[in-house]
Amino acid sequence: MVAILVVSMIVAFIVIDIVVRIASEKIREAKAQKERLAALDIGLNLDFTHEAKSLKRVDVPNPLARILAVDDEPVVLDSFRKILVVAGYAIDTVESGREALGLVQKNKYDFVFTDLKMPEMDGLDVVKGVRHFSPETDVIVITGYATIESAVNAMKFSAMDYVQKPFTEDELADFTKKCLIRRQDRLEKQIRPMVRVVTTERPSEHEFALPGGVFISEGHVWANVTVPGLVRVGIDDFARKMIGRINAVEFPTKGSMVKKGERLFTVHQGARTAIFKAPVTGKIHSVNAELAQNLVWLEKQPYEKGWVCSIKPDQLATELENLKIGEKAATWYQQEIKRVRELLAPESGNGHLGGVAEMASLVEGQLEEMDTRTWEKFAASFL
Repeated sequence: MVAILVVSMIVAFIVIDIVVRIASEKIREAKAQKERLAALDIGLNLDFTHEAKSLKRVDVPNPLARILAVDDEPVVLDSFRKILVVAGYAIDTVESGREALGLVQKNKYDFVFTDLKMPEMDGLDVVKGVRHFSPETDVIVITGYATIESAVNAMKFSAMDYVQKPFTEDELADFTKKCLIRRQDRLEKQIRPMVRVVTTERPSEHEFALPGGVFISEGHVWANVTVPGLVRVGIDDFARKMIGRINAVEFPTKGSMVKKGERLFTVHQGARTAIFKAPVTGKIHSVNAELAQNLVWLEKQPYEKGWVCSIKPDQLATELENLKIGEKAATWYQQEIKRVRELLAPESGNGHLGGVAEMASLVEGQLEEMDTRTWEKFAASFL
């Protein structure tokens, strides 16, 4: 009987604790919403015309993100302010593209929402301008049904996504939350344009890594000379991080001959393929058949278990001179990083910002999000 009473008391305490927690959370949410609505009222009564003629600004405590919205329809901007402020975002709104670009140069924004059809400067020019002045800012296009094709076209210039108007409160809040999650995921995966020589098995997650004592070919294949006079080869850290997801590896035939610069193995990403070329001439001694079922090794243990095949070389002494190792490899990696950032930079188009050179930030798996044309350009230029 005593045991039942003790258990009942414990259960009661747990239930009470849960109820109190839920009630406290609802009270906090209600208080936060009240504060945000108060901030909305205050912000709309402040004068920010010294920064931009039509600027209206609403700051909230600990915002989820800072947003700039530009649209020539004040009613649309009213909706953005009300919906996104209540959802926990700080927001600036302006009615022209020129004002938006002026603010982007002065302030830090996580997102810019821009309408496509505006007088003087259209949304596509705003997209290009934001990418030039603030590459770290994500751009969302606001579009109506009639301009969806134009919105998709804007994504070729690195717009993250588009939202179609009219929208409900829940639709805009949910859409913005999804964009914020995508942004946070991208920032977590962002790669610093640095090269580090590593002795540990797993490469750095946010830098390009060069394995100590391992040679690198210009086709981004690593080559490790083993004691029995064989050369193990695999995909280097640069190529793997840029390609991202790999669904399958197509191995060479054991016992076949391969010449330096010829096709050695192929990796698949869905319907896309990337061909890697032999760093040395010789006979295929063995293939790493287990890799086909353990592709995670390419990321987690690339130099121990992630090798693709081994080659018995014919002209090793001569051909090693053309491979890169140590400081020479690190210097070359920096050149390759610059080249790939230029390749992946958004197109400047023929607008008023045309011809301005840009450098893309690098994110692991970046080619997964690119079109087939960019994938093919990368393969032709780097592999």
